[in-house]
Amino acid sequence: MTRTEFEAEASQGAYAAPVEVTKPLGYNMGGHDHPFDAFAYITAGHIDIGVDGVVKRYAVGDVFRVPRNTWHTESAIAEGVTYLAARRQAQPA
Repeated sequence: MTRTEFEAEASQGAYAAPVEVTKPLGYNMGGHDHPFDAFAYITAGHIDIGVDGVVKRYAVGDVFRVPRNTWHTESAIAEGVTYLAARRQAQPA
């Protein structure tokens, strides 16, 4: 996926405007969840996301999604990571 494709998909999916996030070398966040859907596009480095005991690596040009309330881990130990992150809040019922 290209950055342009990511931005278009985020907009069409009712995500807030993407913001750039940088996590430094050695970044390691244990298990946690978010009250929002996360959609991200890797622009530098790589990040490992673990869900249900399965860890997947995302590198430059990859996208990842973490649905709201999904328990997961994140790490970018080897080189850090920079990505564009878009969030989508839960819609009121």
